[in-house]
Amino acid sequence: MSLRARANALFSALLLFAPLSLIEGADKTNIVLILADDLGWADLPVYGNTFHETPALDRLAASGMRFTQFYAGAVCSPTRSNIQSGQNEARFGITQHIPGHRRPYAKLSDPVVPHQLPLEVETFAEKLGTAGYTSAHFGKWHLGGEGFGPTDQGWGTALECPKHSVPESFSGKSESQRTADYLADKAVAFIEENRDRPFLLQISHYAVHIALTTTPELLEKYEKKPPMAGYPSRPDYAGLLEELDQSVGKVVDAISRLGLSENTLVVFVSDNGGLEHDQSETVYTSNLPLRGEKGMLYEGGIRVPAIMSWTGTIPAGSVCETPAVTRDLFPTFVDAAGLKPTDGVDLDGESLVGIFRDPKASLARDSLFWHLPHYHHGTPASAIRKGDWKLIEQFEDNSIELYDLANDLGETTNLAATESEKAGELLANLKSWREVIGALMPKMNPNYDPAREREMAKGGRKGE
Repeated sequence: MSLRARANALFSALLLFAPLSLIEGADKTNIVLILADDLGWADLPVYGNTFHETPALDRLAASGMRFTQFYAGAVCSPTRSNIQSGQNEARFGITQHIPGHRRPYAKLSDPVVPHQLPLEVETFAEKLGTAGYTSAHFGKWHLGGEGFGPTDQGWGTALECPKHSVPESFSGKSESQRTADYLADKAVAFIEENRDRPFLLQISHYAVHIALTTTPELLEKYEKKPPMAGYPSRPDYAGLLEELDQSVGKVVDAISRLGLSENTLVVFVSDNGGLEHDQSETVYTSNLPLRGEKGMLYEGGIRVPAIMSWTGTIPAGSVCETPAVTRDLFPTFVDAAGLKPTDGVDLDGESLVGIFRDPKASLARDSLFWHLPHYHHGTPASAIRKGDWKLIEQFEDNSIELYDLANDLGETTNLAATESEKAGELLANLKSWREVIGALMPKMNPNYDPAREREMAKGGRKGE
């Protein structure tokens, strides 16, 4: 008897004694979500960047689908909460990063942000756990501390670690290790351990969040590389991004090596748009041709890179131009797992599985909504996209901005006056949506001081 035949016979014998749940779960789709931090839409080579090098993400896009109009929240915690819940973050008030920051003398007083995702919110880890999935969440959580961490929200295994470098005291190794590499090692070990059962894995990177650091070798590599015209081309940013890419490569290679590619959906996405500059005006990246950056509702703040691969289901090298959003990941994962949404839960996302099979397919909804009633890199605002039209309502002066994204990707020409009927329609839709979900609104600040309006409160909002 050949070695292959003996192996098959052994496997068949084992199945006779295997738990029924294991046999039933053997053909379920594995799900791997890789989340980048502050990675801009224009930062990847597959979106046109010629300074950065991301061969693993290039291969992932070649094997699957690249989204050109994929959206997230304007900052991290809102996106992370809508990914976990499939609901718009405004439903439970996480419309700013936790715990948020405050401008005590600004024109408006913004709502206080809850310090955690409510435990009563069903996460996709909890949902898939009911179908026998084993799960792990490695990396940044940013949705609550003790009592509100990943394992309190349905994740079987969880590990958070320092931003860009893991010291020996943390990893237990004889020398420090770069965090992206450390997360890859944890992820690969988890995949290898659970190769024979359905698994759910989220890897939440800290890259490319400031403060930027990278290895000496990568820093030297990009210092020697000619810059890209019109782009900041920072060697430390490029090096950190390549570290993230190497981490992605290790995970995807493990899936392939174990023969799991046809049974595993891999999703790569960023949590918000790129951070172009900090409060000191230090420049980090550019989102051009998009306008704006992290913390704003212009396209540069909310449009993000998204690449998804599922061999045999998603056409290789495909491109999807249908607008989609991070809130769609929850119902997509549920659908890919062969499950139905929980009765009574108002999901704000839609499954993308139909689009996986046909990149030109449409979704049932006609509008996307964002609510950012806080000061960040912009002022408090809400936004709606309906078709190619996008309207932003600025709360400080109640002004309206209307853009035709099909012809004005950079949001340079405000059409609110010339297209007043369309502006009125979208504004009414936006206000109605806020009422339906109970969105919290900013109020006039009795301590408003024009001379001090940009001053930040020390210590954030931890005491509120």
